[in-house]
Amino acid sequence: MRKTIILQNIIGDFGENKDLARTIRQKDIIPTIAQGDSIALDFTGINGATQSFIHALIAEPIIRYREQAFENLFYINTNDSVSEIISIVYRYLQESFTEMEEN
Repeated sequence: MRKTIILQNIIGDFGENKDLARTIRQKDIIPTIAQGDSIALDFTGINGATQSFIHALIAEPIIRYREQAFENLFYINTNDSVSEIISIVYRYLQESFTEMEEN
């Protein structure tokens, strides 16, 4: 089963409020992934987002659930700007994982 969160209904057209990101993460993303279900974050109507917003939204579930999060967390209807920010956060997390494994 895949749950879809239409972000514009919660955050408006720009993702910058880390408190809202935390709420979405705690209320929707983490419980869904913990159950082994998929979740799609729908960015329809979102013009952009800050790196700190995306980090607050997805970093904890990725750190906590790693492969399960990679396999069950989807991003749909992202524009180029949002896609790039998501990629930056993923690269940062991958580098963090590599450093943790080396130490």
